[in-house]
Amino acid sequence: MSEAVPQQPQSTEAELIAVRREKLAKLRELGIDPFGARFETTSTPAQLQENFEEAKPVKIAGRIIALRDMGKSCFFQLGDVHGSIQGYVGIKNLSETDAAAWKCLDRGDWIGIEGETFLTRTGEPTIKVETFTVLSKSLRPMPDKWHGVADREIKYRKRHLDLMGNPDSAKLFVTRSLMLAEIRRYLQDRGFLEVETPMLQDISGGAAARPFETFHNALGMPLTLRIAPELFLKRLLVGGFTKIFELNRNFRNEGISRRHNPEFTMLEAYWAFSDFEEMANLVEEMTCHLAEKFIGTLQIEHKDEEGNVTRTINLARPWKRAAYHDLIAGAAGDDFFTITPEQRRERCETLGVQISTEMEDHEVVQQVFEKLVEEKTFDPCFVTRVSSELVPLAKITPGGKTVEVYELIINGQEISPGYSELNDPDVQRERLEAQSGEETQKVDYDFIETLEHGMPPAGGIGIGIDRLVMMLTGAPTIRDVVLFPLLKRKES
Repeated sequence: MSEAVPQQPQSTEAELIAVRREKLAKLRELGIDPFGARFETTSTPAQLQENFEEAKPVKIAGRIIALRDMGKSCFFQLGDVHGSIQGYVGIKNLSETDAAAWKCLDRGDWIGIEGETFLTRTGEPTIKVETFTVLSKSLRPMPDKWHGVADREIKYRKRHLDLMGNPDSAKLFVTRSLMLAEIRRYLQDRGFLEVETPMLQDISGGAAARPFETFHNALGMPLTLRIAPELFLKRLLVGGFTKIFELNRNFRNEGISRRHNPEFTMLEAYWAFSDFEEMANLVEEMTCHLAEKFIGTLQIEHKDEEGNVTRTINLARPWKRAAYHDLIAGAAGDDFFTITPEQRRERCETLGVQISTEMEDHEVVQQVFEKLVEEKTFDPCFVTRVSSELVPLAKITPGGKTVEVYELIINGQEISPGYSELNDPDVQRERLEAQSGEETQKVDYDFIETLEHGMPPAGGIGIGIDRLVMMLTGAPTIRDVVLFPLLKRKES
């Protein structure tokens, strides 16, 4: 048996950094600024790759993300989050100074190159480098080029490493950004105006959630970060705006999970003279448009960490619409709403739905809905006409027991609520006071006064953008679609 070849010890990070700092010093000795300056480009790596032409002079800049040094020549990949293209350097074609400088470059460095395009013998689009400029010397090594950043803790805490080491992650965040731009364009093309409302609020309203609290020193008053922009947007309807939207951040001082981040992106839109059914049509059309434009299909695959397809969501229209009480009865028993509240509690134990003794009856019913309907609904379903106690800002259905509302469920979670907005100030006052109980100081009476000036009938929607992007891209957690999710402080 032949003797095993001993493994060469791996360099430590400290040793790799030391080598890079030596190269940094060498660049300075050569009279080269290792951290560059302005560099004019004619294209980006991704644009050049997509619209490639041979024998074309180009100037591009990017990060060296792969490097194959073969002594007298070198192939490398130059790119950014949008994509990359191959470059080729013939060392003998460089000046003595440039040749020495090239030897000081590593994966992770940013450079600008000027040269001419050509195809290699294998048909690979490539740039033959004539000159290059060092733009930023990387002092720490990039993630492993084959495995990227696999540790989720590192992915979320050090997103820059995730973006430079995982092309799929970079592509997802580029897609998210383009989706946001497309949502704006889609609404603006239909006559909606984008507006901005306060994030610091005296009274948090528009949703039932615990706010983050702060204090304004100059005014000497407590404030909260907004939990929703709804009440301010409705003030604009009163003021005469008829089609408006806001795409911005909300903050809720609540739990963190794979579907919840305390800081999240929300779209809210209001359309005067409309109702919840027309708003449902708008959401359905826009979501399908986004899927076809960015994913290329209405069949959305969700995969596990090993890449195995676990579920395919079918967004093909028309989407199902079903009444809240009918769906619950289908899951909990046809007699669920004819038995007594005490019997409903007993039924929950039989069904394996956990409830607490403090819950009111409508909260027990909502718990059954969340566990037996919502979490098991994967293809789109507009759940309509929910209990009036759950949505105090929506118009009451004739008969008084439900409200003109939809809740869009996809992939086991709410993606979007939509209402026929309540515009009767007297009824709104009663319902907000009933919701606040003894804490009437939390009722926004200034908003009630605003409604007394007359708000037109309107439809309104909210869309959780993070959840929408999760659903459309197949991402398993909200942390995969938020660039910098909130994490517990790491102990030193």
